[in-house]
Amino acid sequence: MSEAAHKETPLYKEHVRLGARIVPFAGWLMPVQYTGIVDEHQAVRNNVGIFDISHMGQFIVEGAGARDWLNTMLTNNVGKLEAGMGQYTFLLNERGGIIDDLIVYRIGDQKFLLVVNAARTDEDFAWLEKHLKEGRSLGRPDGGWKDAAPLALINRSADFGGVAIQGPRVVEFFRALFGRETELPARNQIVKLPFNGVTVFVARTGYTGEDGIEVFFHAHDAVNFWNAALEKGKPFGIKPCGLGARDTLRLEMCYPLNGSDLSPERNPIEAGLGFFVDLSKPKFIGREALLKTKENGPRERLVPFRMKDKGPPPRPHYSVFQNDERIGEVTGGTLSPSLNWGVGMAYVSAAHGKIGAQIDIEIRGQKFPAIIEKKPLYKKSAS
Repeated sequence: MSEAAHKETPLYKEHVRLGARIVPFAGWLMPVQYTGIVDEHQAVRNNVGIFDISHMGQFIVEGAGARDWLNTMLTNNVGKLEAGMGQYTFLLNERGGIIDDLIVYRIGDQKFLLVVNAARTDEDFAWLEKHLKEGRSLGRPDGGWKDAAPLALINRSADFGGVAIQGPRVVEFFRALFGRETELPARNQIVKLPFNGVTVFVARTGYTGEDGIEVFFHAHDAVNFWNAALEKGKPFGIKPCGLGARDTLRLEMCYPLNGSDLSPERNPIEAGLGFFVDLSKPKFIGREALLKTKENGPRERLVPFRMKDKGPPPRPHYSVFQNDERIGEVTGGTLSPSLNWGVGMAYVSAAHGKIGAQIDIEIRGQKFPAIIEKKPLYKKSAS
């Protein structure tokens, strides 16, 4: 795809103005870094960083049967969500493979907001729309829901902009931005708040391991919010951050990346994310395949590892060995700015994936020793 064919977020010109290095990502032109990946990473670990997440997709599902229908499409139990709360979940194919990982928020009695990955937005919407039109998902003997529960599925992705604001000083920053009397939402809660004459959604979520919020607003309000946040954040050391820091931060926490750690060929149990699957639900797409995986055990597991020696960092697709036997492949790796060690994640055969096991990562024809670790790789006490 040529650069001209990539989409621009509502904040694209601001990134260029701030001197960001722009790269194509998931069909969008996105900042990979501004002042530098390590600098931005440390801003999030020690102060506050702000990321453009306007490329993410947003769907609205609304109607009398919204909760029940979504519960047949997603792995987590949507029925447990109170209004104003969100949960991490998966959209699976019939084989249990991960089409996407996403967050679903209940923003009304029977109204839900789905925040999906940029690279999967069109695919996700087509998949949901197909099953909604066919009316198969509720498992009704008459094959449909339509007479009983009129339901709307709307792609609002082009209407929304969004930012993630992450870091240990986010509570102070939030009060400076929204007013000292404004209550910060609880973890995984989403609230509507007034901001400079408009209304924004604020969710207490993030992808960095630090405290943080994600803010969604109308696309035409994006520039005003971004610049106000950068101005109000100056006393707290705020820095704009790109995809590079996002990747090093999430790898330290062992948070998966769709397209690398998660794919239609992998299921949530293999990825070590079975906590976000409610197999007690009677029906959802992919359930039977996951039951079999749970019963038989996964053939491979996604494990975090840390290199034993200082040396070149691990990268995706590097081979993993144990006692000269190839046992898997790296999905993501980096030199951790917080730990100053090479870290990564890899799918390895389940028999070789024990915590504390020594493995070797093949880097440019040479094997380097590493240790399979417990998640997360980065802990506050290690800083």
